[in-house]
Formats: sequence, C-alpha cells, structure tokens
Amino acid sequence: GMSRLVGVLGECKALTHLNLGWNEIDAKGAGRLAAVLGSCRALTHLDLQTNDIGVEGAGSLAAVLGQCKTLTHLDLGETGICTEGVCRLAGVLGECKALAHLYLGCNSTGAEGVGRVAEGLG
Repeated sequence: GMSRLVGVLGECKALTHLNLGWNEIDAKGAGRLAAVLGSCRALTHLDLQTNDIGVEGAGSLAAVLGQCKTLTHLDLGETGICTEGVCRLAGVLGECKALAHLYLGCNSTGAEGVGRVAEGLG
C-alpha cells in the first residue's frame, strides 16, 4: 500500500508526474506521502483527486508544498478538504512560485476558502 510506495518515492529523483487519483488515500496516507514529497525535487504534477484526505491530509500537504519548487500542477479535486483544509493550503500557495494549475473542485470550499486561495495566490 501507501507505506511501500512512500518507501520508494524518495529514491525517484527524476519523477515528474505522480497521479494517485481514485486510490482510497485517507488523511494518514496523505501524511505519509507529504513526508517524502520534499525529496521529489523534479515533481511537476501531483494528482490526488477523488481521495478522502480531508482537512488533516490537506494540513500535511500544506506543511511540505513550499518545498516543492518545481510543482506546476496540483489536483486536489473531490478530496473532502472543505473550507478549513483549503485555508490551510492557501497559506503556502505564495511559496509555490511555479504553480500554474490548481484544481480544488468539489470540495465545498465556500466563499471563505475561495477568498483565502485568491489571497494566497496573490
């Protein structure tokens, strides 16, 4: 499962695209993934759509996204992150200078979450 994948991801220095959409990843799995994302220096695309990472998983990702300097595409659509999770992510979006595509659809982010994302993107 996720533990085995995370164990090898840190060794994949040339990995540019990681699509883990529709894989039943929960907050714990997102936390495990976040722990190694900083070592994926070439990563440009991260797709976690339609996984139930929730607010806790969004917080784990937010803690490391600033280290992902090459990330251009981030898909967190339908991940159950809701307003609180989006607000956590919004705080680090300004550090993601290469980010060109951000998908947060189907997350019930509300006006507050959308506003915070706009502020984060600056």
